[in-house]
Amino acid sequence: MTRTGNDEHTGRPRRQPRTGRPWRPVAALIGLTLAGGLFLTGCGASDSNGSSTDGSNKSGGRGFPQPAPNRTSGTSQGEQKDTPTGDASREFAPSPDYLSTFALDVDTASYGYARRALADGRLPEASTVRPEEFVNSFRQDYRRPDGNGFSVTVDGARTREEDWSLVRVGLATRDAAQSGERPPAALTFVIDISGSMGEPGRLDLAQDALGVMTDRLRDDDSVAVVTFSDEARTVLPMTRIGHHRDRIYDVIRGLEPTESTNLGAGVRTGYATAVKGLREGATNRVVLISDALANTGETDADAILENISTARREHGITLFGVGVGSEYGDALMERLADKGDGHTTYVSTIEEARKVFCEQLPQNIDLTARDAKAQVAFDPETVKQFRLIGYDDRQVADEDFRNDRVDGGEVGPGHTVTALYAVRTRPGASGHLATASVRWLDPDTRAPHEESGQLETGSLDEDLWTSSIRLQVDAVAAYFADDLRTGDDKANPLPGALPLGELADRAHRVASAAEDKAVDDLADAVERASGLMG
Repeated sequence: MTRTGNDEHTGRPRRQPRTGRPWRPVAALIGLTLAGGLFLTGCGASDSNGSSTDGSNKSGGRGFPQPAPNRTSGTSQGEQKDTPTGDASREFAPSPDYLSTFALDVDTASYGYARRALADGRLPEASTVRPEEFVNSFRQDYRRPDGNGFSVTVDGARTREEDWSLVRVGLATRDAAQSGERPPAALTFVIDISGSMGEPGRLDLAQDALGVMTDRLRDDDSVAVVTFSDEARTVLPMTRIGHHRDRIYDVIRGLEPTESTNLGAGVRTGYATAVKGLREGATNRVVLISDALANTGETDADAILENISTARREHGITLFGVGVGSEYGDALMERLADKGDGHTTYVSTIEEARKVFCEQLPQNIDLTARDAKAQVAFDPETVKQFRLIGYDDRQVADEDFRNDRVDGGEVGPGHTVTALYAVRTRPGASGHLATASVRWLDPDTRAPHEESGQLETGSLDEDLWTSSIRLQVDAVAAYFADDLRTGDDKANPLPGALPLGELADRAHRVASAAEDKAVDDLADAVERASGLMG
């Protein structure tokens, strides 16, 4: 159970983000001075099951860590672990730290591409597996706020490994169906028509989905179309839908694959077209549809990224990347979306493509929050260690949680964001466990807002595999992703992890209880991976 409260604070001096911090030993930090530190909500009084009863500032006689305090100098007094080796994102941190801070991310491309690889009879490359995108691919039942911003839900359950639990921080925006009169959209579609896009499941999917999407757009929305192969060209300048739907259909139907992939030219021309057709008061967005396999012209990612960064910074144009194809430049598409204040997804079937462009269209046009960041403060008196599962490339320096000059994530209506933590509690721990906070800027006024939720140790009494179905789905997705990216390297597996064969059985039981086709597909993917791994 969670209760929420909010507060406003000033920013912190900017410092470069630290990376590779997911495993955290947490100490009591004796003598820690929060000189000049600013506080959010205090620890609520507990009810019979140990959950916070409200968001008021009541500590019950004992202080606990708050988000974004000032750091103290001196030697760490935490437990020391073996020196990390290998992938730092899967190792123990060398010093205690009770804060975890990251930019929000609603990408799902990693999971979609993994499913495509498994369907083709191969395991996905470990470098393309991002656990948070697996978890965020499934619907949640979090309470939604009435207006812009987020609700905060914090819950969890114990694993079958002693003292270890999974803690879930769930953030939700208002329902897309309640968005009312959204601003008009000015969408620039940048479509890859290189030779590789002739493969079934690439350009044909895009054409089908874009045709259906054109039916769903409003008369006051605008569309431009840019194509690229060995060079790029604008085949449709920014055009109000109005009475021009037939013209847009003709452009979409006329797309044919040819030549090589000059992704740099496509991005450059796409953003130039978006800037030229910029509409004040509208949501201006570039939609890039590609397998992201750049092989001609400007192939240096940093040069391509600079074009995106300038348009975002000067004109507020955001990017939505849609990946296609059995061979897919996942890393480049991910970097493009991050630089463009956007997100990515991956489609491999007409059903998926139509869902992205049609059913999810309000989420991909409207915005309810800009530069959104989350911070979780764990209580060192009850928590011994923790690990954020995923978000490896979304880490933010703890001091920058309230520094609104530091980039966060852009989130639209109807979205949920889930972060899972593996948390090791101290033996016999009782009381406050964590405070989870989210900070975002209003998309219109850029005024900062915060919301927070609390979690008590008593909320972790239930066994993971008898907890709520949606938490079980999240656990299956996280364990699955962790197994895919570790392969034969079983160092530091997630606490409570099951062998892949057992996880497949568990996934099918969860899918049956969830009565959700998406969870059925997850169970099938786990089973395929189990067969391929032997």
